[in-house]
Amino acid sequence: MGGFNLEHLEAARFFLFGDVKFLHLLLLLMLLDIITGIFKAIKNENLWSRKSLFGYARKILVLVVIILANVIDQILGLQGAVTYATVLFYIANEGLSIIENLAHVGVLVPTNLAKKLKSIDNSGQTLPEEIKEEFSTKGADKK
Repeated sequence: MGGFNLEHLEAARFFLFGDVKFLHLLLLLMLLDIITGIFKAIKNENLWSRKSLFGYARKILVLVVIILANVIDQILGLQGAVTYATVLFYIANEGLSIIENLAHVGVLVPTNLAKKLKSIDNSGQTLPEEIKEEFSTKGADKK
């Protein structure tokens, strides 16, 4: 009678994520990245809610990309190869982001890794500055 059928939930989970290897690890790394990012923002006195919302939205979009990769795998019959590669890419990306956040907070990071991270982050602009610059240059082009 009016009960909730868990079989439908399981079918939807399988269709959306399939049998994605390391998805739980990716979700854990995303959570750790959020936590270390909050510590970084507190240390830099840059706790900006809109910036964090963009970060959370990016994490949701990563899950959308993984769902898309899983659908491609299912359509082409690749047995999870595209999804597996996609998840591994995002695991590496989250790991680097966590290490970068920890380095900004003051946790010791291996020297070679810290040098590589500094060379990657050479813009020196914060997200609000980038957004402001983006909108100001777009408006200047229209005039």
